[in-house]
Amino acid sequence: MTEKQVTPEKKNGRPKIEFNQADWKRIEKLCSIQCTAEEIASVMGCSVDTISRRVEEAYHITFAEYIKKHALGGNASLRRIQFTLAKKNATMAIWLGKQYLGQQDYYTPNTGEKTPDPIKFVFKDADDGN
Repeated sequence: MTEKQVTPEKKNGRPKIEFNQADWKRIEKLCSIQCTAEEIASVMGCSVDTISRRVEEAYHITFAEYIKKHALGGNASLRRIQFTLAKKNATMAIWLGKQYLGQQDYYTPNTGEKTPDPIKFVFKDADDGN
């Protein structure tokens, strides 16, 4: 009886895409500027599923949680820029006041002035001759 020869198992499919530290920094930056998962995948040259799997392997969270976590840093950065801009731009200061302080534009009619009299139309009959 002859021994059966064992051959190494061949792997099918393409090689696994791995992300290095620079790739992860790039993905974090894309999250911070509010890119969608599809946009991030497009920039990285792979599918959303690939990034999702790599995030779960590396960080043990979902891709949605990863995006949200890094988007919050972008929100803080944007808020800092807006507040700096509000020091020089009245429109931005007003907008921020409405967003964060509950300020509103109010229209109050001027009650101290007399309102104009309504226009009256007088129609004369054709029989009057006037």
